[in-house]
Amino acid sequence: MAAKTYDAIVVGSGITGGWAAKELGEKGLETLVLEAGRPIDPDQDYAEHVPEWEVRYRGMSDRKRVQENQPVQETCNGMDEWNSKFFANDKQNPYKTEPGKPFLWIRGRQVGGRSIIWGRQSYRWSDLDFEANQREGIGVDWPIRYREIAPWYDYVEDFIGVSGQREGLPQLPDGHFLPGMELNCAEVVVRDAIAKYFPGERLMTIGRTAILTQPHKGRAPCHYCGPCARGCITRSYFSSLNSTLPAALTTGKVAVRPHSVVHSLMFDSKKRKITGVRVIDGQTRDTVEFSARIVFLCASALESARILLNSATPEFPNGLANSSGELGHNLMDHCMGGGATGRIPGNEDHISLGNRPNGIYVPRFRNVKQKHPLFLRGYGFQGSASRPKWERGTEMRGFGAEFKHALRRPGPWTMSLYGFGECLPNHENFIELDKTTVDAWGIPVLRISCAWRENERALLKDMSITAAEMLSAAGARDIEPFIEDNAPGLTIHEMGTARMGHNPKTSVLNAHNQAHDANNLFVTDGACMASSSCVNPSLTYMALTARACDHAVSQMKRGEI
Repeated sequence: MAAKTYDAIVVGSGITGGWAAKELGEKGLETLVLEAGRPIDPDQDYAEHVPEWEVRYRGMSDRKRVQENQPVQETCNGMDEWNSKFFANDKQNPYKTEPGKPFLWIRGRQVGGRSIIWGRQSYRWSDLDFEANQREGIGVDWPIRYREIAPWYDYVEDFIGVSGQREGLPQLPDGHFLPGMELNCAEVVVRDAIAKYFPGERLMTIGRTAILTQPHKGRAPCHYCGPCARGCITRSYFSSLNSTLPAALTTGKVAVRPHSVVHSLMFDSKKRKITGVRVIDGQTRDTVEFSARIVFLCASALESARILLNSATPEFPNGLANSSGELGHNLMDHCMGGGATGRIPGNEDHISLGNRPNGIYVPRFRNVKQKHPLFLRGYGFQGSASRPKWERGTEMRGFGAEFKHALRRPGPWTMSLYGFGECLPNHENFIELDKTTVDAWGIPVLRISCAWRENERALLKDMSITAAEMLSAAGARDIEPFIEDNAPGLTIHEMGTARMGHNPKTSVLNAHNQAHDANNLFVTDGACMASSSCVNPSLTYMALTARACDHAVSQMKRGEI
């Protein structure tokens, strides 16, 4: 069944899809946003202030339902009874992995995508990141540098609102910040010790987060209620549902179609153009086709690559726009889970007020000024200091009145430093279609083959050592270094499956996120990344998306698309 022709189609309504919709709509393009999941009504679906006694399982979730329908999603420690509806149904959306290579694919399928539940940490990349592949002869060289994306970081930050503190670090460029959130007293102790004992090498700052600390573009500042992952009715944290999609809809040029599961793209081999998108209606299971002059894939790194793999043609038998053979390869995720915890003596007369939705950040310091002998690239730490409340009694010995009195005051300050490291691009980390299995809509699922290698494991080990060093310098006691065994995917920063590059023979996209093999196709989600840095990537996705939209519309006006 043929349907209306649009100027642009955006596949996905999450962080990058929302930005593409906003930018294309504001530039006058009649745009259709296709979202696989259901619509979200914040007044009904957000539940940040619903207490435990008002939910059916008192916050513990329906274990049987979760184990049957969301066994992968529940491995994300951000999922709970309130927000499990914002995580995908694994039974309807299966995938395969290679034996001995677990991969945890955490997904959100609703209008707003994972932007409703993301961690909101927002950091710029530097040329230390953009030049690393070329410098070390790994993967392919990024076709852009910091100077080319810096204005788009400015543009995105000015719209979404990022709170933070300027530090003047070349490896972590400063941005346009709202006032930063305050460190608590124990974090100040650790910050000052790091500055004293590791001068010019390491420092601690407050996290840079897309959460407002003052009124901004019609949105209210955060009131520190705490449960951000259940939704934010005040729109204090950035999500596409809170910010970019409303801006897009205000233009009158954008329509959002939920329950639209994209099957594949349609390609005209004579014109070498994408002509439209083939959709399975999520409710009726009918096939619908939509035509457009340009298409933006913003479905997430794995889903966008899956769509291209499933769009194979006689000219591109291994996936549309895949003359390079790199589509689906070079899958990356940040390796996380090296660090340390410790008790910070003192300040027992201080407590924290409210629930600050942000933590500390220790920027990368390895392989910045001096080359490390055991590994390439680096890592940063996130974390926080806190005092355990009465719940700590579940792990304490004692009973009776004396025990109860002991729990009236919070416990001692403890500090955690939790590392996130860079994953190197590797052709052998890849996805492919498994045509023996289909999802609930009859579309072939992915088979994922991805594993940490020596460099990632070395980063994790070093994280545990340096975290313990910093806590020790701060006078911490009962220091416990740790190295977690987290599978790829669990960091939820998957990227790299349709990388950017100079050469069409070794990359899928050019410097403007435009497919080498079809100039009216743009991929601006995590699939486009040529390396992973060690910082949270979403701010870079947004900046690349805004930049690509500007380029696409300029080319359309010149008649080049």
